[in-house]
Amino acid sequence: MISKAETVKDYLSELPDDRRTAIAAVRKVIRKNLDKGYKEGMQYGMIGYFVPHRVYPPGYHCDPKQPLPFASLASQKNHMAIYLMCIYGSSEQETWFRKEWAKTGKKLDMGKSCVRFKKLEDLPLELIGEAIARVPAKDFIAYYEANVKTAGKRKKS
Repeated sequence: MISKAETVKDYLSELPDDRRTAIAAVRKVIRKNLDKGYKEGMQYGMIGYFVPHRVYPPGYHCDPKQPLPFASLASQKNHMAIYLMCIYGSSEQETWFRKEWAKTGKKLDMGKSCVRFKKLEDLPLELIGEAIARVPAKDFIAYYEANVKTAGKRKKS
């Protein structure tokens, strides 16, 4: 579900109490572990964490008007989700994340970047915080640029 909320506060106020509590708890962990190079705001109808244009002027290659997305947090129709772009693009990060998740004993419901959860107890918050903290903005930008350029070369061949 894409929200039309213009602020994080508005987004949270739209949620039912149980979802608001869960999303707020995950948000707190993200913000505690987020590198100073990222900013929180609304992006793509979700709570977004991104590299602002003042840090990375080119923006997101799919839509340069948008800042470079790093993570998102959302309440969807049948679940809540955290989207971790740092895991989506890096097999090394994904392998680490899956290995660490397995150690928690919790069931992982994950797509390419999306970790879905029904209730807060389904999510190992410490691991989410560690995943966020592992990737400072400067490292994310370098990885992003290397992969966007590589993807562009593959398409032209």
